[in-house]
Amino acid sequence: MAHTSTAANTAADTSVNTVEFGPATGLSCRECGALYDLGPIFACTECFGPLEVAYDFGEIRREDIASGPANIWRYRSLLPVPAGVAAKPNLQPGWTKLVKADRLAAELGLRSLHVKDDSGNPTHSFKDRVVAIALEAARNFGFHTLSCSSTGNLAGAVGAAAARAGLDSCVFIPADLEPAKVTMAAVYGGRLVAIDGNYDEVNRFCSELIGDELGEKWGFVNVNLRPFYAEGSKTLAYEIAEQLGWRLPDQIVIPVASGSQLTKIDKGFRELIKLGLVEERPYRIFGAQAEGCSPVSQAFKAGQDVVQPVRPNTIAKSLAIGNPADGPYVLDIARRTGGAVEDVNDQEVVEAIRLLARTEGVFAETAGGVTVGVLRKLVREGRLDPDAETVVLNTGDGLKTLDAVAEHARPAAVIRPSLDAFRAAFAN
Repeated sequence: MAHTSTAANTAADTSVNTVEFGPATGLSCRECGALYDLGPIFACTECFGPLEVAYDFGEIRREDIASGPANIWRYRSLLPVPAGVAAKPNLQPGWTKLVKADRLAAELGLRSLHVKDDSGNPTHSFKDRVVAIALEAARNFGFHTLSCSSTGNLAGAVGAAAARAGLDSCVFIPADLEPAKVTMAAVYGGRLVAIDGNYDEVNRFCSELIGDELGEKWGFVNVNLRPFYAEGSKTLAYEIAEQLGWRLPDQIVIPVASGSQLTKIDKGFRELIKLGLVEERPYRIFGAQAEGCSPVSQAFKAGQDVVQPVRPNTIAKSLAIGNPADGPYVLDIARRTGGAVEDVNDQEVVEAIRLLARTEGVFAETAGGVTVGVLRKLVREGRLDPDAETVVLNTGDGLKTLDAVAEHARPAAVIRPSLDAFRAAFAN
């Protein structure tokens, strides 16, 4: 029997009997398997484990997906959303480019490499995917304000999605974020609150606010709506498989902040196999962290199952989560698939951003520099198969983290507007 929502789990007394969640049937605990009704809850009352969406999928055909819109709603039959979601006012994210990265592959010594470039989303990061799913849950539960704790990209995605849907928004960020991300989060007209602390402290504050009357009828996309929000990352797995011709890559490198994206891409791959949409085959998943915030990488290298929290100190602020909620599950997946979790330092991050830009014309933010940097490190150390089909994720636009590469991106020369001046400057 499924449990019902309790006051400890939800900020609102909300009934979901009259709303539609597509194929979703309930919430299940990842640790003990306890079942719950669909609701704005995120933790198991039996063991305090995290909850995730459970489904009863019907028959799903490739041709039905292919005939859908060129955004994540082509996969609506695999998501906890109503059938008519595509017609609602939302940002319609997804179906971003899978770039065949032959020049980067040649530089790294790989036979086949693709970059899944999610900087093409409406607010230029993959966060538009997860927010779109959380927005539908917020509508279903009758919330009037969309909120989040954020390292930057999520704040902008929440602000934009709320504005498009006609909801209020109030987002919380660490006070030391990159200026471009602060501007993007603020421009959509919602409230932006900067907190003097790191992301983990911001997130703890949001958890407290959920239980207060100030947060009543607020949907915190990555807290009380987290089970729904996290499902948006599955669409990356679906798109990669479909864009590869309905097959799974041999190996994939994914950035790790909270770890949710990596775990849901694995979930997406497994769903595609179970539904017969792709052929079952082994695949390896690699997690990528910045050295200055690498608790999961450290645990993996030490052979540990417990992820010890750290205090972040890295230019890759979008990955700067020192106490990643899904860290232990990332370890499980990396080990189960024969992958690994690795990290690179800030200098290597910058080098990787420039390498990707120079070879493929893709300008990644620092998180993309982390994944490409880890990819390069894994190849050099012989831990990643150079002959296997490989995908690496770029989750955001480099225009958001300009400071990281500013000293390397200056004019080659400043000259007078004449041919003689040009010849003199570049004669050698």
